[in-house]
Amino acid sequence: MSKPTETGGKRRKSAGFFPRATISALTPIRDDTSSNPVLKKKSRPASFFIPSAKSDAESKTSKQIDEHCESPKHRPRTLLKNGRPSSIFGSLRTRRLSEEEEQLTSPLSKESSMEDEREWEAFYHGSVVLHHGEVQTTGGMFRKRKEYLVLTDTYLLRFKSYARAVEVYPSIAAPLGRSYTPKHTSTISSASGQDLYSAHSHSSAEDHLSVPLHHIIAAYKVEDGRPYFSIEIAQLDEETNHAASVNLQFSDPRDAALWLSSIRGAATKARLPDPIPFPQRTVEYVARILEQERDYDPAHFRIFKAIQRASNKTTARSSSDDLAKLGSTICYLVIGVHKVHLIPLRKSSNRISSPTLNEMGNRMAFGILTLSSVNVKGSDDAFELGFRFPLRKLYTLNLASSASTEIALWLRHEAVYLRPEWLEQPFLFQVPRGSEDLSEPISIRDEDHHCLDRTLIAHCAAYDINTSNIRYTIHYDVEDAPQFMLLPPASLHRTAYSPLEWLAVLRTLRYNESFRSISFGGNNLDVLHGLRDGHGIEHIAWECRSGVTLDLQDRGQKSLLVQEIQGIALKSKKLRRMDFSNCIIRKPQDDDTGVRDPGCEVVEALFPLCRRLLTNVDWIVLNGIVLGETDLDYLVDAAVERACHLRALEISRCGLTDRSLQLILNAMLSQDNTLESIDISGNLARLSPSTFQSQIGHFGFIRKLNLSRVHRNSGPEPLVAPETILTWRLEQLDLSETAVNEQTVDSVSAYLASTMSDTLREIRLNQCGLTGKDVAIFLRSMSRGPGQARNLHLENRLEKDHDELVAAIAGGFTPTHLTMRMVEYQKEDHFRELILAMKNNTTLKYLDISKASLPFDASDETCEALQQMFMENETLEEVDISGEHAHLEVAKFGIGLNHALTGLKKNKTLKVLRIEYQKLGLQGANTLSSVLEDNSTLREIYCENNDINLQAMTVLVDGLARNKFILYLPRMDSDRASSLMRLEKEYQSIRSTEPTPNVKQSSVRRTLATVRSAKGTSATTQPAYTEQDIRDALMMMSEKWDRQASRLEQILLRNINIARGVPVPSDHEEEQQDRPSSGNSFTTMLKMAAQSTTPTLEDRDPMTGGTLIERLSLNNGLTPPSSPPRRRETDDTTPPAARAELQVLIPGVL
Repeated sequence: MSKPTETGGKRRKSAGFFPRATISALTPIRDDTSSNPVLKKKSRPASFFIPSAKSDAESKTSKQIDEHCESPKHRPRTLLKNGRPSSIFGSLRTRRLSEEEEQLTSPLSKESSMEDEREWEAFYHGSVVLHHGEVQTTGGMFRKRKEYLVLTDTYLLRFKSYARAVEVYPSIAAPLGRSYTPKHTSTISSASGQDLYSAHSHSSAEDHLSVPLHHIIAAYKVEDGRPYFSIEIAQLDEETNHAASVNLQFSDPRDAALWLSSIRGAATKARLPDPIPFPQRTVEYVARILEQERDYDPAHFRIFKAIQRASNKTTARSSSDDLAKLGSTICYLVIGVHKVHLIPLRKSSNRISSPTLNEMGNRMAFGILTLSSVNVKGSDDAFELGFRFPLRKLYTLNLASSASTEIALWLRHEAVYLRPEWLEQPFLFQVPRGSEDLSEPISIRDEDHHCLDRTLIAHCAAYDINTSNIRYTIHYDVEDAPQFMLLPPASLHRTAYSPLEWLAVLRTLRYNESFRSISFGGNNLDVLHGLRDGHGIEHIAWECRSGVTLDLQDRGQKSLLVQEIQGIALKSKKLRRMDFSNCIIRKPQDDDTGVRDPGCEVVEALFPLCRRLLTNVDWIVLNGIVLGETDLDYLVDAAVERACHLRALEISRCGLTDRSLQLILNAMLSQDNTLESIDISGNLARLSPSTFQSQIGHFGFIRKLNLSRVHRNSGPEPLVAPETILTWRLEQLDLSETAVNEQTVDSVSAYLASTMSDTLREIRLNQCGLTGKDVAIFLRSMSRGPGQARNLHLENRLEKDHDELVAAIAGGFTPTHLTMRMVEYQKEDHFRELILAMKNNTTLKYLDISKASLPFDASDETCEALQQMFMENETLEEVDISGEHAHLEVAKFGIGLNHALTGLKKNKTLKVLRIEYQKLGLQGANTLSSVLEDNSTLREIYCENNDINLQAMTVLVDGLARNKFILYLPRMDSDRASSLMRLEKEYQSIRSTEPTPNVKQSSVRRTLATVRSAKGTSATTQPAYTEQDIRDALMMMSEKWDRQASRLEQILLRNINIARGVPVPSDHEEEQQDRPSSGNSFTTMLKMAAQSTTPTLEDRDPMTGGTLIERLSLNNGLTPPSSPPRRRETDDTTPPAARAELQVLIPGVL
């Protein structure tokens, strides 16, 4: 079918329902007879749908028309002029005049070709009419006109009149014998319609407008409370980046529903044959934004076109133009890895502003794990997404999209991916029936601990917290392993986690079945105590994992601490142990006013669940939490139930009195068949041995017993009777700081001698009033024969009857681990005898004699004995001989320890050496360096806080460079800080001393005076060095410290690689060349600094009045001078290093 040309000029047909961004964005038209562009004047259209003129190239066959539409580069640009008036009144006048002029001046050739043109239009815009009807359009503020709407299989058309529509589509004509009766059943918003087509109208003679159905992104109802029924249609043209929306109003709801369903169905079918992908520039634009938000992953990246619906709240009295002010916004809805993003359309210079569309100034993003509700309506394209940030109100997004069901399914898909262990997602999900069958299966990668990190990172992203601040570790060598242990925050500015960080951790652990125990010990949970979230209940666990509904009262009114702990305990079947040691600092405020304190809330959260058998957690650690009356009620109420099967009672340092402790012990008698651990240490209660025997004797399966720091009544009775303790198979026994009488010693020794103690691994008897004779009895009782060591750790402190203890140690009646820390020896001979006994011992593997206090520094005989122990002992693998440096007490061996350390050169078994706070200094560093060169069994050396200066550090690193077996040596950061602090004090003393000729110089000042200039300047007339000299010297020293620390790390890394079998290149020659010279003293650096710069006269800050070192202490580092220092004239023989100008001090030196 051909289309005739027109004599009055050429016209082109527009294929857009809504106007393009600008006139320049129109598809160019090529004239076959002339290459010059055709100039046309643009006038404001007279109707909502606008016909557009066709070019001569479009008057050919339909195939040629399609080719021109698909390939715009065959059509040249058409230059059009925008004649839009500046006011609405001008718009009305212009439109009316243009219509009258066109009626008077239109050529006769238009009438002759009208029939062919209409046939072509019907073919171009679809031949199948799906629905049609008359509408009433408000063309301006005061004018109204009737128009006709036709829906085909590919386009939506609007005509000026019913007659014009019948001319194009004769099939919609009324049957013979019937006259067409218009029914003004619908109207269209004037503001919306006007803005949509004004941008690309070509002539007022055009009498229809078409929109491709695949440009429609949403069609939905508008419920605004008005007396008519409205639907809104949103459109987006990706090629021109033009977006618009139109509101249609109907007086009959059936007409509105019919038009809505017809448009939605036709648009869906139009998109099915050839889905139009997003342009590459759009994908790059959206991906770039997500990369800035750190939420981009190609495997989890979905883009949808959507419109953010306007608010439904309108006033009762409003004009028809108010719908344009509701502010619907077309945007991209993007689902990233952890968030849902609403991103505005790309800004275009060709885009025309429209009052119906509000530009999104800011992007919006919501965490997927804050999703609270998804509601997709089946009757239209509208849907709602609810997001709720913890402790905040629900935020609802009113959206619409033709892909609403797909968006909902993908959101659920990503939520399940981020929380793969959650059997029930905590959000409401409502989609049309049958839509859930379209969802794709979720592939869960095999990650450690059931995707723990994935879920934790997702929660942190949703709650806008820093993931790196949360630290945890997982232990596999503990009871009920694996164990999740939360560590303190990584931040140096705060020591406790925030409420949001706690919620992220607790909700990550919910449903996780990879841990049998969880420890929050040492982390403050007070931030969640009493904190309530009254804005939602979606995260409350209403039933256990097996589906049993809880009948606990007022669960919705409980604090977040109670709700989250219950959520973990209820949703895990493998979890058996929870540790809350020192997690609650607050103390209960119980008084006589009748108001009950809520207690720590940990007991309230767990023990009711244990009583009702709703959780498998049966080992609850409450150490360090002060329990109130409310806590006691919950604890006793659960303990009296035999079916509760509690395995442990750990209530150390809980502030229990005589009454409360007796109440708990009596209630725990019902758990006699399951209780394995009792820890009642550090409480205020005083035990009566006779009463305690009757209570503790009921428990026949105790493995761990901690009675340290327990007050007992005086009497001859043992704390634990032999007939009771001999029935247990203990693994740990702790009686530290508890008064032990002779009867208790006999009872414990009898147990150690029996086979029932073969399972015992640790016994602590620190500060129990034991003598050396008592410990010797224990050693001989626990030994199965001389030289036969038991895998047992004995820890105690003793001073009396030392001879019997020494004899037992020398005879090999010792366990594998022995700790004798903080023993104060009145006679040095006793300590020397102990060392000689250790030399001959063949059972000890671990020895801790740290903080041993001697009357004076160790004598030569004692140091010789220590050297022999290092040389001749063949079983020790770890030794701790560290000293102590406190304000009131100093414990060290003295300078003779350097000679004792030489025995390590011949040692073949020792692997770990701890020798801190012994003031080794440079001489000790030389000794350790020589040991490192000869010893090949040592793996770790802990030698901090030993007055190691830069020279000593260099010596240690040099010795380490020749050792390929050491895996750990400290960086000496504390020694570095103390060394520079001493230099600071030395400089302060010099600068604060007034020079007087008759005053004798101190030794320190005489030392500094030796490095002064050789010109004979008197030390008593002026200071030797300026502030800049000190600054440069400290700078040099700091650089040398950094250099040695770097060398240390490189050497340790080399040794670790060697131990792991990783080949490493030989760098011995490089280490020799890289080793610094021995001139690392501060005086040498001062001399070099004085030769490199001109001294400064002022030594005090004119602003603060403080000295250089005072400012260093205040600012934790020197600030560079305002201008570079002037170079001093030096001889050519001065080394280049001495002439270097160092102007910046590394922060944190002091």
